[in-house]
Amino acid sequence: MKSKRITVAVDELTLELLNELSSEENISRSKLVRKAIRFYQKNREIRESGGDRLDTYFELLSEGEHVILDVDHWLLFLEILESSDKKEKFWEKSKKVANSHADQLSSKVSNIEELLERLASCNFFRLNKISNNEFTLIVGSEKVRKFVKRLLEDFSESMGFEASIQEDIGKLRVKNKKI
Repeated sequence: MKSKRITVAVDELTLELLNELSSEENISRSKLVRKAIRFYQKNREIRESGGDRLDTYFELLSEGEHVILDVDHWLLFLEILESSDKKEKFWEKSKKVANSHADQLSSKVSNIEELLERLASCNFFRLNKISNNEFTLIVGSEKVRKFVKRLLEDFSESMGFEASIQEDIGKLRVKNKKI
């Protein structure tokens, strides 16, 4: 395919980034721009279908504080936890972790819906918004449901959210009491 020449105006920062990336990749600026546009197009559909989820994934994974875990491993950990004689100690420590995370998230999460969206990005559950103050969380198993319920209770308490959490067989119903 024959290339067409276009003219594009960029600010100083963008020019610096373009030159830096071009040098690092050892490709021309034109080729870098073509690759960037194709990359944007390919990932735009993913980003649009996932809302801000990709931004959340990037944030969670780029700092090295979170991991991707296979669902089977996750369920195995929860199964072992349930049969452990140290499970109450786990829940005590889990509450401390939730408190710490709540403190870290205080600038990013200002209500129960934002918290649920963030945790849904972690694939703990699938989130369905019923209304402005009511949500259904579809969970994979009883063990996951128990973990998510405790996690939400701990987060809500730490962050000052008032939510009621009702358990069903395969889901949790969360209502924001403050609205």
